[in-house]
Amino acid sequence: MSANTPDNSRASLLVWGALAIVYVVWGSTYLGIRIAIETMPPMLSGALRFVTAALLLGGFLLIKKGTAAFRMSPRQFGGAALVGLLLLTGGNGMVAVAEQHISTGLAALLVASVPLWLVVFRIVARDRPALLTLAGVLVGFGGVAALSLNGGGEAASTTGIVVILLASLSWSIGSFLSARIPMPANVWAASTVEMVVGGAGLVVAGLSLGERLDLAAVSGRSWVALVYLILVGSLVGFTAYTWLLGNAPISLVSTYAYVNPVVAVILGMLVVNEHVTAQILIGGAVILVGVALVVSTERRAKARTPAPEEVKV
Repeated sequence: MSANTPDNSRASLLVWGALAIVYVVWGSTYLGIRIAIETMPPMLSGALRFVTAALLLGGFLLIKKGTAAFRMSPRQFGGAALVGLLLLTGGNGMVAVAEQHISTGLAALLVASVPLWLVVFRIVARDRPALLTLAGVLVGFGGVAALSLNGGGEAASTTGIVVILLASLSWSIGSFLSARIPMPANVWAASTVEMVVGGAGLVVAGLSLGERLDLAAVSGRSWVALVYLILVGSLVGFTAYTWLLGNAPISLVSTYAYVNPVVAVILGMLVVNEHVTAQILIGGAVILVGVALVVSTERRAKARTPAPEEVKV
Protein backbone atom coordinates (compact mmCIF):
# COMPACT_ATOMS: atom_id res chain seq x y z
CA MET A 1 0.00 0.00 0.00
CA SER A 2 1.32 3.43 -0.91
CA ALA A 3 2.64 5.60 1.90
CA ASN A 4 0.35 8.40 0.69
CA THR A 5 -2.97 6.57 0.94
CA PRO A 6 -5.90 8.39 2.62
CA ASP A 7 -5.70 6.02 5.63
CA ASN A 8 -2.02 6.76 6.20
CA SER A 9 -2.54 10.49 5.71
CA ARG A 10 -5.40 10.45 8.22
CA ALA A 11 -3.30 8.49 10.73
CA SER A 12 -0.46 10.98 10.32
CA LEU A 13 -2.83 13.91 10.86
CA LEU A 14 -4.21 12.26 14.01
CA VAL A 15 -0.69 11.71 15.37
CA TRP A 16 0.36 15.30 14.75
CA GLY A 17 -2.94 16.60 16.07
CA ALA A 18 -2.47 14.64 19.30
CA LEU A 19 1.14 15.82 19.52
CA ALA A 20 0.02 19.43 19.11
CA ILE A 21 -2.42 18.93 22.00
CA VAL A 22 0.30 17.52 24.26
CA TYR A 23 2.76 20.25 23.22
CA VAL A 24 0.38 23.14 23.88
CA VAL A 25 -1.75 21.74 26.71
CA TRP A 26 1.09 20.44 28.88
CA GLY A 27 3.15 23.52 28.11
CA SER A 28 0.23 25.70 29.22
CA THR A 29 -0.27 23.96 32.57
CA TYR A 30 2.58 25.99 34.10
CA LEU A 31 0.62 29.15 33.34
CA GLY A 32 -2.59 27.51 34.59
CA ILE A 33 -0.94 26.66 37.89
CA ARG A 34 0.45 30.19 38.21
CA ILE A 35 -3.00 31.74 37.78
CA ALA A 36 -4.74 29.19 40.03
CA ILE A 37 -2.36 29.84 42.94
CA GLU A 38 -2.91 33.60 42.76
CA THR A 39 -5.81 33.13 45.19
CA MET A 40 -5.60 29.42 46.07
CA PRO A 41 -2.99 27.61 48.17
CA PRO A 42 -0.70 25.54 45.90
CA MET A 43 -1.05 22.10 47.49
CA LEU A 44 -4.81 22.24 48.11
CA SER A 45 -5.52 23.59 44.62
CA GLY A 46 -3.55 20.65 43.23
CA ALA A 47 -5.59 18.30 45.41
CA LEU A 48 -8.83 19.74 44.00
CA ARG A 49 -7.47 19.33 40.48
CA PHE A 50 -6.44 15.71 40.71
CA VAL A 51 -9.24 14.35 42.89
CA THR A 52 -11.84 15.93 40.59
CA ALA A 53 -10.05 14.63 37.49
CA ALA A 54 -9.86 11.17 39.08
CA LEU A 55 -13.61 11.15 39.80
CA LEU A 56 -14.37 12.14 36.19
CA LEU A 57 -11.94 9.63 34.69
CA GLY A 58 -12.92 6.84 37.08
CA GLY A 59 -16.62 7.47 36.49
CA PHE A 60 -16.17 7.37 32.72
CA LEU A 61 -14.17 4.13 33.01
CA LEU A 62 -16.87 2.52 35.17
CA ILE A 63 -19.57 3.43 32.66
CA LYS A 64 -17.47 2.26 29.72
CA LYS A 65 -15.79 -0.88 31.09
CA GLY A 66 -17.50 -1.68 34.38
CA THR A 67 -15.79 -2.72 37.60
CA ALA A 68 -13.56 -5.20 35.72
CA ALA A 69 -11.30 -2.32 34.69
CA PHE A 70 -10.43 -1.72 38.34
CA ARG A 71 -9.46 -5.29 39.15
CA MET A 72 -5.92 -5.18 40.49
CA SER A 73 -3.79 -6.90 43.06
CA PRO A 74 -2.70 -5.15 46.28
CA ARG A 75 0.81 -4.88 44.81
CA GLN A 76 -0.52 -3.26 41.65
CA PHE A 77 -2.58 -0.80 43.68
CA GLY A 78 0.46 -0.07 45.84
CA GLY A 79 2.58 0.53 42.75
CA ALA A 80 0.09 3.01 41.30
CA ALA A 81 -0.28 4.71 44.69
CA LEU A 82 3.50 5.14 45.03
CA VAL A 83 3.79 6.54 41.52
CA GLY A 84 0.91 8.93 42.25
CA LEU A 85 2.63 10.24 45.36
CA LEU A 86 5.92 10.75 43.50
CA LEU A 87 4.47 12.28 40.33
CA LEU A 88 1.60 14.34 41.68
CA THR A 89 2.18 15.01 45.39
CA GLY A 90 5.94 15.38 45.11
CA GLY A 91 6.34 16.43 41.49
CA ASN A 92 3.32 18.54 40.62
CA GLY A 93 2.75 19.76 44.16
CA MET A 94 6.25 21.16 44.45
CA VAL A 95 5.98 22.78 41.01
CA ALA A 96 2.98 24.75 42.32
CA VAL A 97 4.89 25.72 45.48
CA ALA A 98 7.92 26.78 43.44
CA GLU A 99 5.83 28.95 41.12
CA GLN A 100 5.09 31.19 44.09
CA HIS A 101 8.76 32.20 43.92
CA ILE A 102 9.95 31.78 40.30
CA SER A 103 8.53 32.44 36.84
CA THR A 104 6.60 29.82 34.90
CA GLY A 105 9.26 29.87 32.17
CA LEU A 106 12.12 29.18 34.55
CA ALA A 107 10.08 26.44 36.25
CA ALA A 108 9.32 24.73 32.92
CA LEU A 109 12.93 24.88 31.79
CA LEU A 110 14.20 23.31 35.01
CA VAL A 111 11.50 20.62 34.87
CA ALA A 112 12.78 19.82 31.37
CA SER A 113 15.70 18.10 33.12
CA VAL A 114 13.47 15.05 33.85
CA PRO A 115 14.78 12.98 30.88
CA LEU A 116 18.31 13.68 32.07
CA TRP A 117 17.54 12.34 35.55
CA LEU A 118 16.05 9.21 34.00
CA VAL A 119 19.39 8.47 32.35
CA VAL A 120 21.16 8.93 35.69
CA PHE A 121 18.80 6.40 37.30
CA ARG A 122 19.49 3.96 34.47
CA ILE A 123 23.21 4.24 35.21
CA VAL A 124 22.53 3.57 38.89
CA ALA A 125 20.51 0.50 37.82
CA ARG A 126 23.59 -0.66 35.85
CA ASP A 127 22.08 0.02 32.46
CA ARG A 128 24.78 1.48 30.22
CA PRO A 129 23.49 4.31 28.01
CA ALA A 130 25.27 5.28 24.79
CA LEU A 131 28.16 7.72 24.91
CA LEU A 132 26.12 10.43 23.15
CA THR A 133 23.36 9.95 25.73
CA LEU A 134 25.88 10.63 28.50
CA ALA A 135 27.13 13.67 26.59
CA GLY A 136 23.55 14.94 26.39
CA VAL A 137 23.15 14.50 30.15
CA LEU A 138 26.32 16.49 30.83
CA VAL A 139 25.25 19.27 28.45
CA GLY A 140 21.73 19.38 29.89
CA PHE A 141 22.86 19.49 33.50
CA GLY A 142 25.29 22.25 32.56
CA GLY A 143 22.27 24.32 31.53
CA VAL A 144 20.43 23.36 34.73
CA ALA A 145 23.43 24.49 36.78
CA ALA A 146 23.64 27.78 34.89
CA LEU A 147 19.98 28.56 35.59
CA SER A 148 20.07 27.31 39.17
CA LEU A 149 23.15 29.16 40.37
CA ASN A 150 21.90 32.64 39.49
CA GLY A 151 18.21 32.16 38.79
CA GLY A 152 18.74 32.82 35.11
CA GLY A 153 19.45 36.45 35.85
CA GLU A 154 15.95 37.12 37.21
CA ALA A 155 14.76 37.83 40.75
CA ALA A 156 14.23 34.17 41.56
CA SER A 157 14.48 32.94 45.13
CA THR A 158 16.81 30.13 46.10
CA THR A 159 13.84 28.40 47.75
CA GLY A 160 11.89 28.34 44.49
CA ILE A 161 14.80 26.89 42.53
CA VAL A 162 15.55 24.21 45.14
CA VAL A 163 11.86 23.22 45.28
CA ILE A 164 11.52 22.98 41.49
CA LEU A 165 14.64 20.82 41.28
CA LEU A 166 13.22 18.53 43.99
CA ALA A 167 9.96 18.41 42.00
CA SER A 168 11.90 17.30 38.91
CA LEU A 169 13.69 14.65 40.93
CA SER A 170 10.44 13.33 42.41
CA TRP A 171 8.78 13.20 38.98
CA SER A 172 11.81 11.42 37.55
CA ILE A 173 11.81 8.77 40.29
CA GLY A 174 8.09 8.17 39.75
CA SER A 175 8.54 7.87 35.99
CA PHE A 176 11.49 5.52 36.40
CA LEU A 177 9.68 3.24 38.86
CA SER A 178 6.40 3.15 36.90
CA ALA A 179 7.97 0.84 34.31
CA ARG A 180 9.67 -1.37 36.89
CA ILE A 181 7.09 -2.09 39.60
CA PRO A 182 3.69 -3.86 39.46
CA MET A 183 1.01 -1.55 38.03
CA PRO A 184 -2.69 -2.05 37.17
CA ALA A 185 -3.19 -3.57 33.73
CA ASN A 186 -5.64 -0.87 32.67
CA VAL A 187 -3.74 2.40 32.14
CA TRP A 188 -6.88 4.46 32.86
CA ALA A 189 -7.46 2.64 36.15
CA ALA A 190 -3.81 3.15 37.04
CA SER A 191 -4.12 6.88 36.36
CA THR A 192 -7.29 7.08 38.44
CA VAL A 193 -5.51 5.50 41.42
CA GLU A 194 -2.49 7.76 40.90
CA MET A 195 -4.65 10.89 40.89
CA VAL A 196 -6.75 9.84 43.90
CA VAL A 197 -3.71 8.94 46.02
CA GLY A 198 -1.65 11.87 44.71
CA GLY A 199 -4.54 14.24 45.47
CA ALA A 200 -4.92 12.80 48.98
CA GLY A 201 -1.19 13.28 49.50
CA LEU A 202 -1.53 16.91 48.46
CA VAL A 203 -4.33 17.39 51.01
CA VAL A 204 -2.13 15.98 53.79
CA ALA A 205 0.90 18.01 52.68
CA GLY A 206 -1.11 21.20 52.32
CA LEU A 207 -2.79 20.95 55.71
CA SER A 208 0.54 20.03 57.33
CA LEU A 209 2.06 23.20 55.89
CA GLY A 210 -0.79 25.28 57.27
CA GLU A 211 -2.66 25.82 54.00
CA ARG A 212 -6.32 26.73 54.22
CA LEU A 213 -8.73 27.12 51.29
CA ASP A 214 -10.99 30.16 51.67
CA LEU A 215 -13.53 29.70 48.87
CA ALA A 216 -14.85 33.25 49.27
CA ALA A 217 -11.37 34.61 48.55
CA VAL A 218 -10.84 32.65 45.34
CA SER A 219 -11.07 34.85 42.24
CA GLY A 220 -13.01 33.92 39.11
CA ARG A 221 -9.71 33.93 37.23
CA SER A 222 -8.30 31.25 39.53
CA TRP A 223 -11.45 29.11 39.23
CA VAL A 224 -11.22 29.27 35.44
CA ALA A 225 -7.56 28.22 35.62
CA LEU A 226 -8.41 25.31 37.91
CA VAL A 227 -11.21 24.10 35.62
CA TYR A 228 -8.77 24.35 32.70
CA LEU A 229 -6.20 22.28 34.58
CA ILE A 230 -8.80 19.62 35.41
CA LEU A 231 -10.53 19.28 32.05
CA VAL A 232 -7.81 20.22 29.59
CA GLY A 233 -4.55 19.67 31.44
CA SER A 234 -5.36 16.44 33.28
CA LEU A 235 -8.00 14.81 31.04
CA VAL A 236 -7.58 16.03 27.44
CA GLY A 237 -3.78 16.20 27.63
CA PHE A 238 -3.50 12.82 29.33
CA THR A 239 -5.92 11.19 26.85
CA ALA A 240 -3.93 12.51 23.90
CA TYR A 241 -0.66 11.35 25.48
CA THR A 242 -2.00 7.86 26.21
CA TRP A 243 -3.34 7.55 22.66
CA LEU A 244 0.05 8.58 21.28
CA LEU A 245 1.83 5.89 23.29
CA GLY A 246 -0.13 3.27 21.37
CA ASN A 247 -0.05 4.94 17.95
CA ALA A 248 3.27 6.75 17.57
CA PRO A 249 6.95 5.98 18.25
CA ILE A 250 7.97 6.83 21.82
CA SER A 251 10.89 8.79 20.37
CA LEU A 252 8.41 11.13 18.70
CA VAL A 253 6.14 11.35 21.74
CA SER A 254 9.15 12.16 23.94
CA THR A 255 9.72 15.41 22.06
CA TYR A 256 7.15 17.00 24.40
CA ALA A 257 10.01 17.23 26.92
CA TYR A 258 11.69 19.99 24.96
CA VAL A 259 8.65 21.61 23.35
CA ASN A 260 6.63 22.18 26.57
CA PRO A 261 9.19 24.60 28.08
CA VAL A 262 9.18 26.73 24.93
CA VAL A 263 5.36 26.94 25.06
CA ALA A 264 5.50 27.78 28.78
CA VAL A 265 8.04 30.58 28.28
CA ILE A 266 6.03 32.15 25.43
CA LEU A 267 2.72 31.97 27.32
CA GLY A 268 4.33 33.42 30.44
CA MET A 269 5.55 36.40 28.42
CA LEU A 270 2.25 36.96 26.61
CA VAL A 271 -0.29 36.36 29.39
CA VAL A 272 1.34 37.40 32.67
CA ASN A 273 4.10 39.65 31.29
CA GLU A 274 6.97 37.57 32.65
CA HIS A 275 10.42 38.94 31.90
CA VAL A 276 12.71 36.52 30.07
CA THR A 277 16.39 37.32 30.43
CA ALA A 278 19.17 36.45 28.00
CA GLN A 279 20.56 34.06 30.64
CA ILE A 280 17.25 32.18 30.79
CA LEU A 281 17.19 31.88 27.00
CA ILE A 282 20.79 30.67 26.83
CA GLY A 283 20.56 28.32 29.83
CA GLY A 284 17.22 26.99 28.60
CA ALA A 285 18.63 26.41 25.13
CA VAL A 286 21.52 24.42 26.62
CA ILE A 287 19.08 22.24 28.61
CA LEU A 288 16.93 21.61 25.55
CA VAL A 289 19.97 20.74 23.41
CA GLY A 290 21.00 18.19 26.05
CA VAL A 291 17.50 16.71 26.23
CA ALA A 292 17.23 16.60 22.42
CA LEU A 293 20.58 14.79 22.24
CA VAL A 294 19.42 12.23 24.81
CA VAL A 295 16.06 11.63 23.10
CA SER A 296 17.53 11.38 19.58
CA THR A 297 20.31 9.03 20.68
CA GLU A 298 17.90 6.79 22.57
CA ARG A 299 15.62 6.73 19.51
CA ARG A 300 18.42 5.39 17.33
CA ALA A 301 19.40 2.83 19.99
CA LYS A 302 15.81 1.57 20.27
CA ALA A 303 15.53 1.39 16.48
CA ARG A 304 18.50 -0.97 16.45
CA THR A 305 17.27 -3.03 19.44
CA PRO A 306 13.48 -2.71 19.71
CA ALA A 307 12.07 -3.13 23.20
CA PRO A 308 9.22 -5.61 23.73
CA GLU A 309 6.94 -2.82 24.91
CA GLU A 310 7.23 0.94 24.91
CA VAL A 311 6.54 2.79 28.14
CA LYS A 312 6.02 6.43 28.89
CA VAL A 313 8.98 8.58 29.86
